[in-house]
Amino acid sequence: MSKDIDDLTALNRDYVASVQNSDVKRFDEILADDFFCSNPDKSLVDRAGFLKQTAVPVTIRNLKAHDVNIRVMGDFAIIHAGTTYTMPDGKPGSGRYTDVWARRNGRWLAVSAHVSR
Repeated sequence: MSKDIDDLTALNRDYVASVQNSDVKRFDEILADDFFCSNPDKSLVDRAGFLKQTAVPVTIRNLKAHDVNIRVMGDFAIIHAGTTYTMPDGKPGSGRYTDVWARRNGRWLAVSAHVSR
């Protein structure tokens, strides 16, 4: 299970960095075809919608995940974490997210995300 934790830790870092850097290419590699995301505005977007919104550069800076909790349950994993970032006006911001991962054909892929601020 330690290899799974290591792999998911790296994927989580990539996920957060991809949000900060609008890295659609990396998300295209790690999102499952049936991925869905619940956004902070309460909208639900599918994979295509998520990639489209990711392509728009974010206005926040210094996005960091903390208190990361990874739970592996066989071929299924849940990652809970808090975030901190700097708003465009320089004020601090924070949030939480839950990402769900499934091992498919030997690879971990994100199948669901929920973001709150």
